[in-house]
Amino acid sequence: MAIAESHVEREKPKVRLLNDPKFRAMIFQALLVAMIIWVVWGMVSNAANNLQKAGIASGFGFLSESAGFGLNFSPFVEFEEVSNYFTVYKVGLQNTLILAVLGVFFATILGFVVGVARLSTNWVIAKMAYIYVEVLRNIPLLLQIFIWYKGVLATLPAKRDSLDWGVFGQINAAGLFAPKPIFAAGAMSIVWALLAAIVITFFVNRWSTKRQMETGQRFPVFLTGLGLILGFPLLAYLIAGQPISLEYPVQGNFGPAGGMQIIPEFIALLLALSTYTAAFIAEIVRAGILAVDRGQTEASYALGLRPGQTLRLNVIPQAMRVIIPPLTSQYLNLTKNSSLAVAIAYPDLTAVFAGTALNQTGQAVEILLMTMLTYLVISLLTSMFMNWYNAKMSLVER
Repeated sequence: MAIAESHVEREKPKVRLLNDPKFRAMIFQALLVAMIIWVVWGMVSNAANNLQKAGIASGFGFLSESAGFGLNFSPFVEFEEVSNYFTVYKVGLQNTLILAVLGVFFATILGFVVGVARLSTNWVIAKMAYIYVEVLRNIPLLLQIFIWYKGVLATLPAKRDSLDWGVFGQINAAGLFAPKPIFAAGAMSIVWALLAAIVITFFVNRWSTKRQMETGQRFPVFLTGLGLILGFPLLAYLIAGQPISLEYPVQGNFGPAGGMQIIPEFIALLLALSTYTAAFIAEIVRAGILAVDRGQTEASYALGLRPGQTLRLNVIPQAMRVIIPPLTSQYLNLTKNSSLAVAIAYPDLTAVFAGTALNQTGQAVEILLMTMLTYLVISLLTSMFMNWYNAKMSLVER
């Protein structure tokens, strides 16, 4: 009897679907998705109806139409008044990327220098760095742009009275007239030599790291890489018969002639974005260094390392895992803050495409959609690269 009862399966109590938490969660998520789709569809339909009533054709056909206006700054993309709106987009994107890349480069260097200076044992240097951080990060960025543009660059001499900076060119209220590189046949060999030097330096660094982990012996990677990156292109330059020359600006009756003009709007934005963002990066660097245990520094001193070597070889590498995540946010902020260029008429993506082109065509939905997606893609690519770099710098347990 007992054996028979053991084979009797007990019926599990039936649970109503509405009482199942997983089922309810699926229902609520489905309703939320449906609501979002309904709202987006309503917005799109409303925009399409308004455009139709206003007599504005939807679509991206306007990109092939002639723009009919000129731009005063386009280093790499050829642009004329007869160029189409897609070329306007490319010029705006080009100018935004140039400003963002150079801004990130200079802000990083300046931020690291000021951040380390904040922890200096020299009272004067530490206080100067402290004042720099507190002043720059507490003044609105737009105001700093105006200060550089109207308060500094606009006060420079007129074009006829340019200041001569020697090999760097001439500067006046119209901007910096720098030497212009002239490329002849064979110039691409220098570019290939530079790329080859970078690749070789990468593999030398990997070999050096592996060698140090196995034997404890260090290899001068920095000096070797510097020699390769400078030496290879120089050697290619000489072998190819010096295919690159410089055209220097010459002072004329109405200002400098020749060379390459860098407009004051670009200079003002680059200075403002770099110095402003560097103030935030400096605090990030300071916090990262302070996050490293003091015992690491004492151990380095006990091994005979000097303060500079301790900072470069021990403290900074460990601090990077703390520095990189907030540093990524500052890079993204700098890129997006470059849209303030519209305030001083620098022809970036927001000013020329989401501004001038939008006003002339009336294609607000298409132009703003392209502009937003462009900034989104730039931000996502930046985040992906910094996340990869952060993973490379993270501590690995062995």
